[in-house]
Amino acid sequence: MVKKILVTGASGLIGKYLTTLLLQKGYQVSHLGRTKTKGVAPSFVWDVNNGTIDPHALDGVDTIIHLAGAGVADKRWTKSRKKEILDSRTRSSALLFKTLQNERHSVTSFVSASAVGYYGFSLSNEVFTEGDKAGSDFLAHITQQWEEQVDKISSLGIRVVKLRIGIVLSNNGGALVEMSKPIKLGFGAVLGSGKQYLTWIHRDDLCEMFIKSAEDLSMSGAYNAVGSEWVTNEEMTKAIAKVLNKSLWVPPVPGFVLKIVLGEMADMVLNGSKISSNKIQKTEFKFRFTKLEEALRDLLLK
Repeated sequence: MVKKILVTGASGLIGKYLTTLLLQKGYQVSHLGRTKTKGVAPSFVWDVNNGTIDPHALDGVDTIIHLAGAGVADKRWTKSRKKEILDSRTRSSALLFKTLQNERHSVTSFVSASAVGYYGFSLSNEVFTEGDKAGSDFLAHITQQWEEQVDKISSLGIRVVKLRIGIVLSNNGGALVEMSKPIKLGFGAVLGSGKQYLTWIHRDDLCEMFIKSAEDLSMSGAYNAVGSEWVTNEEMTKAIAKVLNKSLWVPPVPGFVLKIVLGEMADMVLNGSKISSNKIQKTEFKFRFTKLEEALRDLLLK
């Protein structure tokens, strides 16, 4: 039984809900972030840029859930923003490795967020599994370096699990909220060709997956944190409109328009890939939401 869990990046979309679930299940939870906060869990401060961390952050901790990282879709991908996205992931992971290597602690498990961006994009019917090589675009480059830093922690005799996360569906922010806004206003539209695949996971299932990864000592290495149903951008857009009882009359938004507005970041919405969830299913993890419309109704009609 996990005794105490330290969560980094706990103020983010996943971290807040995960903390709530952990506390409901009776776990001791503490947070590690850039500032000390007053909330439901004790918080400790680290300065990733200067390589410092509160010496008491690891007291009594046996599991770390590492979610820290600048939001990939929060700002336009300028040169400085790209560096921030990379550094926030690699430098935070490197600081945790250094701390675990040099300080006394009782940590036995380390569960890290990662991303399906590891595989790059494909418009073909190729299905990516955890054994496939990393892609060659910006997001794949970021994710590969992120995982390389995390993997170093396993050399310390600590069990490491990496969850490669797909599009997280939540009603508290993220992709679903952004996709729903124009549809609610009657201006929803398919993006680009609409044929790009979106691998999604309901927020609840993802948080339960993090908890299982912390508890199941047989798990190690990378797992695709995605549902079992593949849908395209067009199918996702139509499903959201159906659940919201809205019509789609605006023509598809051309790719070149999105590239003008978003720059290189447009690649995220114009491309996609099919990602397999077979490996996580073999751990006997049970998804609560396996169908998109069911997940959308749970989140959009509350």
